[in-house]
Amino acid sequence: MPSIPQPLVPDDDGRADAALAETLAGFQTGAATVADVLTALGPARLLVPVVALLTEAEVGEDGLKREKESEMALPKLVGQDGRMAVLAFTGVEALARWRADARPIQASASQVCKAAVHEQAAAVVIDVAGPAPFAVEGSMLHAMAAIEDAAARRNLDVDVPGVTVARFEAAPPKKSWWRRKGSSQS
Repeated sequence: MPSIPQPLVPDDDGRADAALAETLAGFQTGAATVADVLTALGPARLLVPVVALLTEAEVGEDGLKREKESEMALPKLVGQDGRMAVLAFTGVEALARWRADARPIQASASQVCKAAVHEQAAAVVIDVAGPAPFAVEGSMLHAMAAIEDAAARRNLDVDVPGVTVARFEAAPPKKSWWRRKGSSQS
């Protein structure tokens, strides 16, 4: 018989991780780097939205349409260039800014990035409706997807022979999902 998995944070109250929220805000103002954000993402809990999609309806005796069957779905963001992104949120407040009827599922950043890579998405967009949106894309997405857990990240130099320092760097400038405020990059 299948079991229901335990939540990452059993006593989660839905608030954003304070360190992650502060780092994302700092990134928006230029006070934090991409590497700072990725480091803050490591131990933080994210919320992935699921929404109900009507798959079958029926008309009742009163003539009103009623839900007969629905499925839960993981929504994706599609950019103007056709690239897809998986959405994640730092807390329920940021999730509700995007879509109040979405339901949160706890996940680690590496789990969300793994899901995005599996879905062939180009990015994970965090807090798409604010307060401080951020996209994990390209090589950063694949690196985050490869991380099993925080302990593996801390022990990268031990687990992978020959690696003494692991550092995330921004990819060369290109079309990005988000621009830093005040930036003229397109």
